[in-house]
Amino acid sequence: MRKRDHNVLTNAASLLICGLLAGVVVAAAAFPAVAMSGLAAKAGAETFGALPKELTVARAPQISYLLASDGKTPLATMYDENRRDVKLADISENMRNAIIAAEDHDFYKHNGVDLNGVARAFVNNSQAGADRQGASTLTMQYVRMGIAYSATHPADVIAATEDTSARKLREMRYALQLDKEMSKDEILERYLNLAAFGNGAYGVYAASQVYFNKPPKNLKIEEAAMLAGLVKAPTSFDPTTKDGYPHAVDRRNYVIDNMVKTGAITQQQADEAKAVKLVVKGKRAPNGCVATNKNAWGFFCDYFYRWWMSQETFGSTSYDRERRLKSGGYTIITTLDKQAQTGADKAVRRAKPVTAKEAAMVAVVEPGTGRVRALSVNRNFKLDNPDKPKNKPHSDPKQREKGKRGNYPNTVNPLLTGGDGITGYQGGSTFKIFTIVAALEKGIPLSYTFNAPQQFKSEYIIDSSSPAACPGTNLYCPTNSGKKAGGVQNMWSAFSASINTYFVPLQQQVGAENVVDVAKRLGIQFRQSKDAEFADSKEAAHQWGAFTLGVSQVTPLDLANAYATLAADGKYCEPIPVQEIRDLDGNKLDVANPRCEKRISTEVARAAVDAARCPVGDNSSTSKCGGSRTAAQTKYIVKAPVAGKSGTTDSEKSAALVAMTKQYAVAGIMADPDWPQTNAKMKHNQPDGINPPVWETLRDAMDGKKRIDFEPPGKKISLGDQRTIPGVGCLDLDRAKSRLSGAGFEPIVSSSRVTSDCPAGTAAGTSPSGRTIKGGIVTIMVSAGKPSNNNGGGNDRPGNGSPSGPPSNPGRPPDRPGG
Repeated sequence: MRKRDHNVLTNAASLLICGLLAGVVVAAAAFPAVAMSGLAAKAGAETFGALPKELTVARAPQISYLLASDGKTPLATMYDENRRDVKLADISENMRNAIIAAEDHDFYKHNGVDLNGVARAFVNNSQAGADRQGASTLTMQYVRMGIAYSATHPADVIAATEDTSARKLREMRYALQLDKEMSKDEILERYLNLAAFGNGAYGVYAASQVYFNKPPKNLKIEEAAMLAGLVKAPTSFDPTTKDGYPHAVDRRNYVIDNMVKTGAITQQQADEAKAVKLVVKGKRAPNGCVATNKNAWGFFCDYFYRWWMSQETFGSTSYDRERRLKSGGYTIITTLDKQAQTGADKAVRRAKPVTAKEAAMVAVVEPGTGRVRALSVNRNFKLDNPDKPKNKPHSDPKQREKGKRGNYPNTVNPLLTGGDGITGYQGGSTFKIFTIVAALEKGIPLSYTFNAPQQFKSEYIIDSSSPAACPGTNLYCPTNSGKKAGGVQNMWSAFSASINTYFVPLQQQVGAENVVDVAKRLGIQFRQSKDAEFADSKEAAHQWGAFTLGVSQVTPLDLANAYATLAADGKYCEPIPVQEIRDLDGNKLDVANPRCEKRISTEVARAAVDAARCPVGDNSSTSKCGGSRTAAQTKYIVKAPVAGKSGTTDSEKSAALVAMTKQYAVAGIMADPDWPQTNAKMKHNQPDGINPPVWETLRDAMDGKKRIDFEPPGKKISLGDQRTIPGVGCLDLDRAKSRLSGAGFEPIVSSSRVTSDCPAGTAAGTSPSGRTIKGGIVTIMVSAGKPSNNNGGGNDRPGNGSPSGPPSNPGRPPDRPGG
């Protein structure tokens, strides 16, 4: 603080006179009959001299602003008190003059205590029936407010504002000291930033926004006068109420007249200002996530709030963290991508209206940073009014019978991110990616082939009464949808067509506990208690046969981030809703920096992504996707290199799709959050299914963005240890099988026959032919003999087979677990 020059004799006189008059004035206020008592004056002087001189004023609570990722678009404001400190240079001269005219004409003349005012108060308070006067200067009022804001106990707040001699004396003593240490402009600036103006506005910046929707540097005479008039009694002079409006006008005009008396304005300016009709253009500042700039953004805002409350950086207790958010005056640039968020909001509502019990949920994460770019669901972010409920009857029949209402269209539940009882929704076949990663880490390449049967008898033990058990056993026996055989598949084609009886044996081979571990490393949280029991025990996880089929619950955010980790070449980043946080002094906080670490090798991640290009209609130079793709329209809609996977659970109780580019990973889940055992069927490609919201969100997010291709994996992890397949043309089937087995392959005999030059019933060739992975499956093609018209001999010459990729899977098995 800057020390001001004062005359020593003047200061000494001020101290002495204030000490004497303070006791007299306060005594007169309380006991007018003894106001002239020498005893009262003496007591006042002695008490005054003993008071401390140093005043420490804590920084008053400040409003925090949340902005979208562009650093400009308002998202939300959070505060205990709507206040934002501004420099005096950013406050109009009209406002400075108005507050002096309203509260302290001699502000620039006295030394913090107005001796003439003290004397006037003494005379006034000595007269019977007169209204008591306190002779408080702006400096004394600032002292009073400062003590109250710096209080750490409710009793201190009361002591700072109660009408007692102790309070008056303390204010005078501190005011004199402050006036020596600070300039008048510094005191005025602090006063204007601390004062309350009503309607939740604290400080002149908030007041000018609330009442006139403008910054304080642009306040006109009549506007400044109205604001200055509010400080005395914000409730009584409230211009937004019918009863307060005329009082506000009268008080404004009173301040304007006083501005003439102080010489701040001319009489003509005063007349013109008073002639202006008082119109309040602003409104009370919105507060919290239920009052976001756009209601649909409330779910993102709520995720931010929950994230903030989990960060120890902001305090050791939840109380400390919330208080810091709502009073710290932070400028928070969130990760919300307005383009992606707007696209998601439109897409989910095109699929399902807010009144639908089905929730269409979409989360968008940026690979390589973990920044959450959008969170959207077809719900209103608000609490339903219990007195006038708008929510529909509960979708669960048992709850509906009890008269309960569902959480639609209005809810504040964290549907997309989990918490407060929201544990997620079954992800279906989107979980098969974790089995691919686990297999690749075990050295099993993408080209690994397996003859997927109609039903696979696994070694996983389950309840023998389960419909997923093989008849008469306690073994888990998953099937493909439609109970069709999958045929010979590799990872590309099996993932593309979502073949259950390929992935369960693959999981069994690499160990289900290792597949669960991959899911954990990619950020899947097991919030449901039963899921957590399996995931937290290697022994239990080892027997989790259906895990690869997505029976575990997952949130859209976790699912998007898991796939984003693969798109980022295996770099996991903790999901984060902020990209920059600055405090009131402009200091940048490190807590907003991405928190990333390598969890999957680059080669494994790239190979997994290469397989994931198949389901969504894309492929690389190495991909061997087969003919069936579960969400092939994605590539066509997004018009960029894409990867991802769809997923459906038994009876279509939930449906999911993940689609990603190098810049965005989008995960969508459609389910009934109120009743997981819903009898509604969740759809995929239909207009009211989950696929359109996902690919439309990704399309809109990618609008104007560079198209970046995924890096294809290396040959070793794609094709493995390739070996030459020996020729078996025209051999009898047993000899053909023996020759292939001896070369290190697993032979199977095709159930169909092909025309060839070989005798009927012998081997016509192999599929694949040429080369394939060591230990891989080689199908022996059975000859049907030469064609009867002798015009064609077939393409399968002895020693050759059909093309090296697996045959196209007949029919598209819908994406769902078999158990």
